[in-house]
Amino acid sequence: MNVKAYGAHAADQPLQSLDIARRAPGAHDVQIDIAFCGVCHSDLHTVKAEWAGTLFPCVPGHEIVGRVSAVGAHVAGFQVGDLVGVGCMVDSCRHCAECGDNLENYCDGMVGTYNGATADAPGHTLGGYSERIVVNEHFVLRVRHPQEQLAAVAPLLCAGITTWSPLRHWGAGPGKKVGVVGIGGLGHMGIKLARALGAHVVAFTTSESKRQDAEALGAHEVVVSRDADAMAAQAKSLDLIVNTVAAPHDLDAFLNLLKRDGTMVLVGAPATPHPSPQVFNLITKRRAIAGSMIGGIAETQEMLDFCAEHGIVADIEMIRADEINEAYERMLKGDVKYRFVIDNATLAA
Repeated sequence: MNVKAYGAHAADQPLQSLDIARRAPGAHDVQIDIAFCGVCHSDLHTVKAEWAGTLFPCVPGHEIVGRVSAVGAHVAGFQVGDLVGVGCMVDSCRHCAECGDNLENYCDGMVGTYNGATADAPGHTLGGYSERIVVNEHFVLRVRHPQEQLAAVAPLLCAGITTWSPLRHWGAGPGKKVGVVGIGGLGHMGIKLARALGAHVVAFTTSESKRQDAEALGAHEVVVSRDADAMAAQAKSLDLIVNTVAAPHDLDAFLNLLKRDGTMVLVGAPATPHPSPQVFNLITKRRAIAGSMIGGIAETQEMLDFCAEHGIVADIEMIRADEINEAYERMLKGDVKYRFVIDNATLAA
């Protein structure tokens, strides 16, 4: 079947309305009529071919929420009308050690929701800037938030799980002091989730103007990282830092804030590398720099359920599909609080 979508035919072209094909649901497939799709910085990097390997036409979008409109004959866990979500992946090998540990996101055969190899036309996956998607049931997530929050749930499928996974893996909770660097699409979710998990949260921003916003999001303390005295006051005090900044910057300034055995987890993905940190900042306190990427399906469902229980959603700005190019320009300037979400009903307009 053909559906309306928004995407680009080349890296130097704007996104535009497209007609794309979706497969009919197979025995284990769930067909979803997409209500809303969040706009992630990864979408922009991919569609502009700033990361190697973009396949065109490119239809981005991996923060998808909607309702089930059809299910395959062997699907047991979902039925027509269910509120569901799809995140950053739609398939994996299902038999490697990572898949066995419910960490499909680290499977070498993981298939992204867009720009991943598939038998469907045109030979690679097409994402959520579209009216409909068909996904294997294993990669469909149940949404328990109320209908009126559905648009603000969409960014949880990437920004939420990208920050939830390291917070959980490195034990954020009561008695832990957690730093969140950057107050944007990822960072604002990191603050909300770390606070809800019971940690003492310190938000780091380059802008004094974001202090009030960070406090409203749940930060106990806000530090302007350009203020040397304020940074020095945090030295050797943090158990964990979740660094969401997607631009190269000095990592040493934050490594110095970690306690012995503290870890800074990088979840932001700059187009060019960070300057290399000083080794002595690592070895003298047995500090670590780590990376983390989204989360497995079970972990993502855990995050969605936690957020539903605690009333957590993203802070969003709704846009029409035909406003996506302007939204990309604003996103590059940091002019969004804190996630654009497409109203997919506007695709048919």
